[in-house]
Amino acid sequence: MAGLYVHIPFCKSRCIYCDFYSTLRLDLQSKYVEQLCCELDCRKSYLLNRTLKTIYFGGGTPSTLSVADNERLIKKIKSIFAFDTDYEFTIEANPGDITAEKLQAWHNFGINRLSIGIQSFDDHQLRWLNRRHTAQDAKQAVELAKQYGFDNISIDIIYGLPNQTIDMLLNDIHTAIQLDIQHISTYCLTYERNTPLYQLKQSKAIVPTDDDLLNEMYDLIVNELTQNEFEHYEVSNFCKHNMYSRHNNAYWQGEEYLGIGAAAHSYNKKSRQYNEPNLLKYINNTQSPTIEQLSEVDLYNEKIMLGLRTTKGIDLSQLTEQERVYCLKAAQQYIDKDQLSLDNKYLKIRGAGWHLLDLITSELMKIE
Repeated sequence: MAGLYVHIPFCKSRCIYCDFYSTLRLDLQSKYVEQLCCELDCRKSYLLNRTLKTIYFGGGTPSTLSVADNERLIKKIKSIFAFDTDYEFTIEANPGDITAEKLQAWHNFGINRLSIGIQSFDDHQLRWLNRRHTAQDAKQAVELAKQYGFDNISIDIIYGLPNQTIDMLLNDIHTAIQLDIQHISTYCLTYERNTPLYQLKQSKAIVPTDDDLLNEMYDLIVNELTQNEFEHYEVSNFCKHNMYSRHNNAYWQGEEYLGIGAAAHSYNKKSRQYNEPNLLKYINNTQSPTIEQLSEVDLYNEKIMLGLRTTKGIDLSQLTEQERVYCLKAAQQYIDKDQLSLDNKYLKIRGAGWHLLDLITSELMKIE
């Protein structure tokens, strides 16, 4: 089994916080899809004829693609790969793009999971983030998706916005719960370089939320969602009825996947390959994937970094004896503080350790 990721970089507008590779050149979508189909043909052997367990259209904003372009791309994928009988096929969508026509088409094409970028149910915050939908648009999009047979719906919520209060966040979380969906991802606002948000911070036009309040917000999210039947299965992700994101979970478990499109990454447990984040070079086929061979230290560090993100933790049986000794020695101080726990063969974050995830991860990793 393996996964397929397709990067769709097109956006109708840019959010002030986003540093994912994207472009406003919607006029080039059909040419881009044509090149995606060519890349699929060229790289189909990468997964060694494995059956696809998960497919994920990410971006950018994949929901900006026309029905015709979507159909052409999905037909190409189906002509090359076999799908598992219980496959998961996700498309990321902006609430403003979700229409009856697209929902019906997506359903017909075999897409069975929606990841809707809502971010907030506060219209003032949405405008400030340069989102192009309203809170009402978001609620209506979810309800419309249900009407067209989608019963695996995820939404994104951002917290830690400047001037956001606990009560404002609580309203966002309660509204999300009331939508009766299966999955919620919550992300702390980050100030990435080369974004308008970062420039606002540098010019002191805004003041980032302090760490104490961020920790309080995170604890509130975990408590509210787990008390409402959501399982906390990864640092930022919560699901009902075991409906976790199987595609993202495959990343965290170190499974193989092929990534196609500008800026897309692939992984085969030996190396990473990635395409340059350049739309025109990609369309004109003037680049080849860059290959990064992974050393034993690289592979160890990835197991640490990815494992600690999940509530399942690091599977110590996947480490060599030498790696286990190193890992447990570095972890002992956090075990003593009850910020890590050793449960059977898994080393996992617990309690206040979630607030120190980056620090603990760096302490357990190796330097070549």
